[in-house]
Amino acid sequence: MKRNRTCFMFATMTLVAVSISPAQNVVTEWNAIASNTIIAQGGKAADAYIYFAYTSIAVYDAANSIQRRFKPFYFDGVTERPASEEAAAISAAHGVLVNYFPAQQAALDAQFELSLSSVTASSDAKRAGVEAGKAAARALIAARTGDGLEAHVPYVPGTAPGDWQPTPPGFLAAAVPWLKQMRPFTMTSASQFLPRGPYPLSSEQWAADYNLTRLFGEVNSPVRTPKQTEIGLFWTENAFQQDARAWNYLVQNYKLDVLDSARLTAILWTGLTDSLIGCVNAKYTFNFWRPVTAIQAGGANSELTADAGWTPLGVTPNHPEYPAAHGCGTSAVSSLVGDFFGTQKVHVVVDSHAFTDGVHTHTFENTADWLDEVFWARIYAGFHFHHSLQDGVELGRRVSRQLFENNFQRIGGRQD
Repeated sequence: MKRNRTCFMFATMTLVAVSISPAQNVVTEWNAIASNTIIAQGGKAADAYIYFAYTSIAVYDAANSIQRRFKPFYFDGVTERPASEEAAAISAAHGVLVNYFPAQQAALDAQFELSLSSVTASSDAKRAGVEAGKAAARALIAARTGDGLEAHVPYVPGTAPGDWQPTPPGFLAAAVPWLKQMRPFTMTSASQFLPRGPYPLSSEQWAADYNLTRLFGEVNSPVRTPKQTEIGLFWTENAFQQDARAWNYLVQNYKLDVLDSARLTAILWTGLTDSLIGCVNAKYTFNFWRPVTAIQAGGANSELTADAGWTPLGVTPNHPEYPAAHGCGTSAVSSLVGDFFGTQKVHVVVDSHAFTDGVHTHTFENTADWLDEVFWARIYAGFHFHHSLQDGVELGRRVSRQLFENNFQRIGGRQD
């Protein structure tokens, strides 16, 4: 995304300013608590990002209501000082998570008390912060009521060549078809950035994409290198658990204060969620088949070779192929990380628990390299076609551009 010189200079100065702020842990602490609540205990592996977005927006609004440096998202109240930003963040996260995961209230209440006891502020400041957090949580919950979360949306797979069908080994039903009509956070509709669609099955472009994934994505591919195999598997862990840890590493590495860390995580979870709402809308609009289905069937093209025994490196996700969700999501968040810091040269650390030999860690010094690795990982894993990733990346960029221009910006009109 191009920026004018004034905005770039201002963003660069902001990077220096936030980098030297003292490290704070309540936002990262509750990001980790949210991950456990939403995914490990709540069973929301497929749509976890929505609940992360809910939580992070409320945390941002609560902390921002005290300093009032940035545009509020849902809660536009002003909290009079003295008030603790840490207490506000803790209270907001707790309020949102208890609302959506009431079965875990006892554990969340205990974590709330423990977190609050570690805050070094006066009792009055803590009390005011807690009230700000409660108000921000209530505003978020009210604003998102009726947004289409987990609505009943029937879906029946097609049977024609090119249609998505349940894939081996589990042949699971299609995941989250309701997301195609969910109300986004920053887009005008789920279909605002609908891409152009898959290549025609009779086209040369389709044949080239088919053969690329057939060669590089097969479990025993003779052309994929050991490093490429590791990359393909690295990104098969639950993406949202990986993201939660990666956002925490960013906050810790750059020593962001409470409001800056709340703003960063809210930007990233909101951008990721809207990019995936747009992506899933497109998936269920085009209903395109996965490589394992297409390659075993021969791609519905006389120029292609069918391979009835073809098996992908990873276990194929249970939703239509086009466009690639990792392309949409990683494009959005990598762009937004660059926007937040005012440069693509950001130290990004991502780890993966997808391996039996321990945790693997990948480090990037440029957001473009991060996106590029994820792009090719989905081909190496045998999950996607090249065109699907290209269009996913473009969708994510369009979401991120609109989001950053219109949301979470400094009051007074100057972009951060």
